[in-house]
Amino acid sequence: MGAFIQDQLLGMKWLNSLIGRILSSLGLDLESRLGGSLQFFIYDVIKITILLCVLIFIISYIQSYFPPERSRKILSRFDGLAANSISALLGTVTPFCSCSSIPLFMGFSSAGLPVGVTFSFLISSPMVDLGSLILLMSIFGGKIAVIYVVFGLIVAVVGGSIIEKLGMEKYVEDFVKNAQAVNLEAASLSQHDRLSFAKEQVAETFKKVFPYILAGVGIGALIHNWIPEGWVTQVLGSHNPFSVILATLIGIPMYADIFGSIPIAEALLSKGAQLGTVLSFMMAVTTLSLPSLIMLKKAVKPQLLAVFVLICTVGIILVGYVFNVLQSFIF
Repeated sequence: MGAFIQDQLLGMKWLNSLIGRILSSLGLDLESRLGGSLQFFIYDVIKITILLCVLIFIISYIQSYFPPERSRKILSRFDGLAANSISALLGTVTPFCSCSSIPLFMGFSSAGLPVGVTFSFLISSPMVDLGSLILLMSIFGGKIAVIYVVFGLIVAVVGGSIIEKLGMEKYVEDFVKNAQAVNLEAASLSQHDRLSFAKEQVAETFKKVFPYILAGVGIGALIHNWIPEGWVTQVLGSHNPFSVILATLIGIPMYADIFGSIPIAEALLSKGAQLGTVLSFMMAVTTLSLPSLIMLKKAVKPQLLAVFVLICTVGIILVGYVFNVLQSFIF
């Protein structure tokens, strides 16, 4: 049953076989670079799009029970490490990319929540949302997906705790701290309202994310069928002790979400890159993209932004090396 769920429901291997038969009937050689690239591209775009729409609908429905005001009230009941942990967990049911998380981060800050708690949320939201868990399971398997999420939550909790201990509240911009917080209880939604909200989120997020899916799958198809395996192994394989650092630094300037970065990671892994290396690449892309850092710079002062980037970068690199060590035990 587990293999069926992994291969046929999440992995949709039946879809890959179907696309292969269709392309073969059209006269394409699936062993050629062109045929293999087309099969990879069509299969991954359709599979990720289906998973994307289903996951957004489910997660958005869950989100309807956790509007920002309710989340703020939940977080205000805790302090210390418990508050950071709850904040990181709340981040798993919020937007899919770091740019979407920043407005919520600013709202929590203006409501008076400790800066460390808000940063735990900001780190976990794009890195370890529920969508990433399911999508990772569809490609890498349940064991890797769960370990990835656990380590992501650890980075979020530890990162927020360090920022709290350093007393970085003074480096949040005054307009954020002094903004008028919303204190009204969210209106009670009917089931019809919640379903309508979920449908709207599917449409809105799909329009925003789909271009990155196409770009990510396109890059993945090129890596999978056109870049020599030896080159990838040499640069990102076990013989390069700096592969994790390199993958993290490459990922930071890019902008994508989990749905756009996973196809690239999948292709790199199939070419011989180490597991921790490709996961560090994914974490860097989703957590430290340049657009999100530019947005965050408007809300915090350079000192806090630098600490945030440093903590996330070091945490991502450490997670990558840990995964590389554990790779032989996981597979």
